[in-house]
Order: sequence, then structure tokens, then C-alpha cells
Amino acid sequence: MQKIVFIGAGSMAEAIIGGWVNKGYFDAKQIFVSNRSDFTRLENLHNTYGVQILEQLSDLHDADLIILAMKPKDVGSAMQNIAPFISANAAILSVLAGISIKTIEDGLCARPIARVMPNTSATIGMSASGIAFNDLVTEEQKALFIDMLMTIGLVVEVEEDKLHAVTALSGSGPAYIYYLMEAFEKVGTDIGLPKDIVRQLMVQTLAGSASMLQSVDEEPDELRRKIMSPGGTTEAGIQALQDHHFTETIEACVKSAESRSRELAKGV
Repeated sequence: MQKIVFIGAGSMAEAIIGGWVNKGYFDAKQIFVSNRSDFTRLENLHNTYGVQILEQLSDLHDADLIILAMKPKDVGSAMQNIAPFISANAAILSVLAGISIKTIEDGLCARPIARVMPNTSATIGMSASGIAFNDLVTEEQKALFIDMLMTIGLVVEVEEDKLHAVTALSGSGPAYIYYLMEAFEKVGTDIGLPKDIVRQLMVQTLAGSASMLQSVDEEPDELRRKIMSPGGTTEAGIQALQDHHFTETIEACVKSAESRSRELAKGV
């Protein structure tokens, strides 16, 4: 692919751009960015990553890949604006939460379309992405899409309907982890540790726990029970989580996000 155009220049677009450019997968000169009105944002992306600014929509005519990365609420008007200028040979990659392939086909005609739900860890090559394809994507194109996205992290193919669950789990997941870190830092300072010490300890703890799950053939509950001694500190902490309905809270969090993704798909 020689020319890639991002329609939308928000945090997800930047995460993917940063991942590709930092890994050297695409030359920055191959990547063009466009958004509705924030030219300062486009200049920042150009200055940071060396990507090109799409000066006018007619410049879409020779794009090989168009990446839909605008806000979901703006997708209808954005597709209406770009549709007259897109080549019949151009493929579409959408990172829009809740916007179906059918909606994109209705707006941009029948063409190869992939929907992916990455997360912002793409910037450092650590995204967890789910991807789905329409029937016009060939096996060769599937391999290319997956290869492109593997430069920014893990990629798993799922049925399109399952992308709502991917959105709720890994798409929004980093925000949940950061929110958890906020809570750890608050309580850590409340019980007497400096914030920078809490940050170091908990970042390493989270990283170490994730690495353990990747490295050993054991279930999370087995690993948890190995840490818990009867009458010990860990058991006391876990009991407090259970008393405060921790599992139910996580379920409510993820199911709320999944439900909202489905609402977005219906235009709610």
C-alpha cells in the first residue's frame, strides 16, 4: 500500500500512526491525515511523526487504504463527504466503536472492509486488537491487514458481532487499568508512601502479573490462591474485595461498555 489516509486524527489514529512510524512499518510520507476542522491537530501530527496533511478531499482519489477514525457520531457526514472522491479500488479499515460493516458499505459502497478494535497501547506496539472482515476481503488482504496490525500488538480475528465484546474488554481496557492505578496511588499515599514509590511498585506489580499469566500454564484463580495464606494479608485484601462486590463491579463495567457499543451500532 502506497498511500494511506486517516479520516479523523484523534487519540486512536495517533496511536496507530505512532506504532507504524516508530516500528518503521510504513514510511511517514505514505501516511496522510485529515479531520473536520482542527488544523492545529494535523500540524502536531505532522511535526511529531512526519506524516502528511491531506490538503483537500479530492486527494483521496489515489488512496489505497482509507482508515475511518473519526468520532462515531460523525461517521455519516464524514462518509458522505469522502464518498465522491474514493477510488473503487480503495479498501477501508475502520477503528470506529459500534459502527457496523453494513453501515460502512451503505455509505462507501461495496469494497473490501475491515473493522478493527485496537487500543491506545498501539503507540508502544502493545495493543490488543480484534478484527473482522466483510466478504470482499480476500485471504491475501486479510493476511496484509493482520500483518499491518501485528506491528502494533496482538491481533485476533473474530466474528463482527463479537467486536462489541472486544470493544468492552480490550478496547476500553487500558482506561480501566489506568483508573485502577489511580485508586492504588490514592490509597498508597493515604497509607504513607510517596506517590512515585507507589507508581513504581504497582506498575511493576501489574507488569509482573501479566507476564506470569503469559508465561505459566495456570489459571488466574490458581495463581491467586498460591499467594493467599490462611489468615494472611492477601486473604484479608481479597475478602474486602469480595465484601465490596468486586466481581459484580467488573461485570457491570464491561457489560455497560458492551451495551453502549451495541447502542452506537444502532445510531443511539
